[in-house]
Amino acid sequence: MNRVYELLRRHPTWVDGSWALAILVICVPWVANPPAGVIGPATWQRAAAAVIACALALVVALRRRHPERMLLLATVAGLAQLATDAFVLPADFALLVIVYTVAARTVRWASRYALVCALLAPLLAVIRWPSDGSSLLSTFAEAAFYTVCFGFAWLLGDSLRTRRAYYAELEERAARLERERAAQSQATIAAERARIARELHDVVAHNVSVMVVQADGAAYVLDTAPDQSRQALETISTTGRQALTEMRRLLGVLRSEDAPASEYVPQPSVEQLSDLVEQVRGTGMMVDFTVEGTPRPLPSGVELTAYRIVQEALTNTRKHGGPHVGATVKLTYGEGALTLLAEDDGRGSPEELYEGGGADGMGHGLIGMRERIGMVGGRLEAGPRAGGGFRVCAELPFRGAA
Repeated sequence: MNRVYELLRRHPTWVDGSWALAILVICVPWVANPPAGVIGPATWQRAAAAVIACALALVVALRRRHPERMLLLATVAGLAQLATDAFVLPADFALLVIVYTVAARTVRWASRYALVCALLAPLLAVIRWPSDGSSLLSTFAEAAFYTVCFGFAWLLGDSLRTRRAYYAELEERAARLERERAAQSQATIAAERARIARELHDVVAHNVSVMVVQADGAAYVLDTAPDQSRQALETISTTGRQALTEMRRLLGVLRSEDAPASEYVPQPSVEQLSDLVEQVRGTGMMVDFTVEGTPRPLPSGVELTAYRIVQEALTNTRKHGGPHVGATVKLTYGEGALTLLAEDDGRGSPEELYEGGGADGMGHGLIGMRERIGMVGGRLEAGPRAGGGFRVCAELPFRGAA
C-alpha cells in the first residue's frame, strides 16, 4: 500500500488525469442526451457544451502543473457557459477544484482572483438559470448554498497553504539552528585547539628552558663541582617528568572525544607561583617574589591566566635577559582585580618580538598573553623598562568572585 501511495505521490498528474477522464465519461451522456432545459436545442450549443466539458476536464488534469493558467481557462469556460446557455454540467466540479488548488499555492494574485470568482460564479449562475416557479427567498438560499461551497473550497486551500508555509518555516528554522550549532561547534573546537596550543607552548617553553639552563650549568661545573652537576641533573629530571606529565594531559584532550577537557588539562593556580619562582631560582636566576593585599579565591580562568603570564614572563627573561639577570614578580590583590607585575633588569627582548609577534614567526608567548588576558577581560602592558630590562604588567578583573 505504501508503494502505491509513493507512486501516486511521485506522479500527481496521473491522479488528476484519472479524475479528468472520469469527468469526461460522465459528461458524454449528459451532452449526447441532455435533460430537458439543460442545453439549448441547437447543434452548435451541444458542440459548445462538449468543448466546455473538455476544457474543464483539462483544468482538472493540469491543475497542479499549471494552476494559474488553468484558473484562467476555467474562467473562460465559465463565461462560455453563460454565453451559450449550457446549464450546469458535471464538469463544473472542476471550478471547485481549481479554486481550492490555486488557494493552496503561494501566488497571491491568483488566490485573490480565485476568491473573487468563487463569490461571483454562484450568483451569476443563479441569475442566468433561475429555477422555474422559485421564490426570491429560495433563489437567494440556492445562491448562498453554492457560494458557501465555493468559499469553503477556497478556505480549505488557503488553510493548506498556511500550514505548508508554517511547516516550511519550521524546517528552515531547524536547518538554520543545525547550521548555527555546527558553526558554534566548529568555533568551540577552534577555540579549544587554540587554548591547548597556548598551554602546550607555555609548558614546553618554560620547562625546556629550565632544562637547557640546568644542562649548560652542569656541563660547565662537571669537572670542578660534581655535587652541583648532580643537583642540576636532578632538576633536569624533575622538570622533564613534570613537562611530560602536563603534555600527556594536554594530548589526552586531542585523543579522547568523550572525556571533558577539565579532566586532562592542567590547571595551575596562583598558589603554585611560589613553586614556579623556586624552580626558576634553581636555574641560578635571582627572582624577588612578593604578594600584596589579602589573598582570596579567584575564578579558575583568572588563576590559570595569572600563572601562565608569570611563567611566560620569567621564561622570556631567561631567554633574552642575558647573564646575571634578575627579576621581580609582584602580585597585588585589589578590590576587583588582580594585578601582576613582572620585570627584569636585563637587556630585554628584541623589539620585533613584542611588536606584532616578530617577522620571523617568533614571539608567540606575548601574543598568547594578550589572548589569555582578552579572554578574562583584562589589560596588558608589555615593553622595555625605563633604565633597562623588560616589564610586563597585567590587570585581571575577577568581578565579585566568592
